[in-house]
Amino acid sequence: MNCDPIARWYRWLEYAAFGGALRRRREAYLFELGNPHKVLVLGDGDGRFLQLFTALYPEASVDAVDVSARMIELARGRAGSDRVTFHLADACEFPLEEEYDLAVAHFFFDCFKEDELAALLSRVRAKNWLVSEFRNTRWSWPVLFGLYFFFRVTTRLRVKSLPEHRTTLEELGYRLEKEQQALGGLVVSEKWGKRSVLW
Repeated sequence: MNCDPIARWYRWLEYAAFGGALRRRREAYLFELGNPHKVLVLGDGDGRFLQLFTALYPEASVDAVDVSARMIELARGRAGSDRVTFHLADACEFPLEEEYDLAVAHFFFDCFKEDELAALLSRVRAKNWLVSEFRNTRWSWPVLFGLYFFFRVTTRLRVKSLPEHRTTLEELGYRLEKEQQALGGLVVSEKWGKRSVLW
């Protein structure tokens, strides 16, 4: 999903739809990440998370991957730093060759089909994941339908439903360590850690 057409207004569209709820989900565990040195941030958009993260973790070196040139321009304006390397690329095609202390994905997994997301996550080598995402609930379908319709019209997003990222992360050996929900369970923050291997 390329957000170039709506990048300029994305922040205000988000606030109009959800107030500060998505921002709070992104920031939920910002003070509980230890001391990550090598970090992967997938699809941060306009850089509001990166701006805070780089201020809190001055020793971290960040690879920030986004398919939207306009979003990267905005993010660089907010979080421009010699410790952040911006990559204009499709995450599915980006050569994920590094090992990361932390991988971050905020409202990013919802842009993928189930098999696409599983293939992407299987290529990421990270000790921990920080995830914010929408979630299916008994009442959420009108909201999610509206979101997917909006992004299909504005960005040509092909996806129409949420993939199940939890199952994939568990199959890859991660354990859900912490979780916070908001808006009646519609949005969630998750902190995942790699399971220890016992010999």
